[in-house]
Amino acid sequence: MATSAPNVRELPSPPTDTISSVSFSPYSSTRLIVPSWDGNIHLYDTYGSDGTGSKLAQIFHDTPVLSACYGDRDTEIFSGGLNFTVNTLDPENNTATAIGAHDDAVSAVCYNTSTRQLITGSWDKSLHTYDPRTSSLTGEYIQPEKIFSMSTVDHTLVISMANRGISIYDLRNMSEPSQIRESSLKFQNRTVVCMPNGQGYATSSIEGRVAVEFLDPGEESQARKFVFKCHRQVEGGVDVVYPVNALAFHPVYGTFASGGGDGVVSLWDGAAKIRLRQYQKLGASIAGLSYNNEGRMLAIGTSAGFEGGQTDGECPPESVRVIIREMPEGEGKGKVQEKRQ
Repeated sequence: MATSAPNVRELPSPPTDTISSVSFSPYSSTRLIVPSWDGNIHLYDTYGSDGTGSKLAQIFHDTPVLSACYGDRDTEIFSGGLNFTVNTLDPENNTATAIGAHDDAVSAVCYNTSTRQLITGSWDKSLHTYDPRTSSLTGEYIQPEKIFSMSTVDHTLVISMANRGISIYDLRNMSEPSQIRESSLKFQNRTVVCMPNGQGYATSSIEGRVAVEFLDPGEESQARKFVFKCHRQVEGGVDVVYPVNALAFHPVYGTFASGGGDGVVSLWDGAAKIRLRQYQKLGASIAGLSYNNEGRMLAIGTSAGFEGGQTDGECPPESVRVIIREMPEGEGKGKVQEKRQ
């Protein structure tokens, strides 16, 4: 399906199966990694020499890749997936080398720049930490449930688990979680992402809701948290609810985008508790979202499955797209920020 807006374009050579996530590099405004169920991590330059973008590398894994992240630089990438291994990748030679392993699928990997740790989570209910400089395991921490998603900022790590469990760690003291919470969402969590300012995080669920939470356990801070409904459509007189698969905070404005099974991406101002914008519906479920480090591009990954009417859950290859939306000046700016100008 072609994109019609002048500031929206598709990257060439998309994955051939479901996209797990999309992640811009923290260091380059145009480097993007896309792990996929096709068994590859796809590395793109989202701008390229002609402004249309190009694929730089495709790194093969022997099973679907569930998560990937950048390390200390553009050429340091880590991954995990259904083969239970934690990998460091060499994009110049298109190779993946195992540096660790879990006892089940590696569902989430993230890198903390403050502590220079690689952190991995698994369906085996364990959290591992690694020192990438020596490729050595530095810690193993058992969790109460399967780990679905993780996010880290400053010295904070937030873990989203099965049965609506949330664990929060201070990475300077991993002896035990600093907080253990139950999600404010009523149904299974899909993803968690930390606010850029380190004050809190947002989570989404399979039942068309997003929760905005704050780390400070004090009564005043906790009174600010809220949950809202989204990604719902009336079809044939029936209110159809879609999962919210992806969230991404704007690195400059602190507003955030959500992507749902309805193929819609919306922008939200959490401080004002309002929707700022809703983009044109795409032809398949939103599988991943990521802003670049300047907040001037939003990467959107789409993949169809059950939400697209596939009764077997298979993903039609034509539904798999990596879309880049160029963000006009000020788009995504919150209402309070607009008033201050």
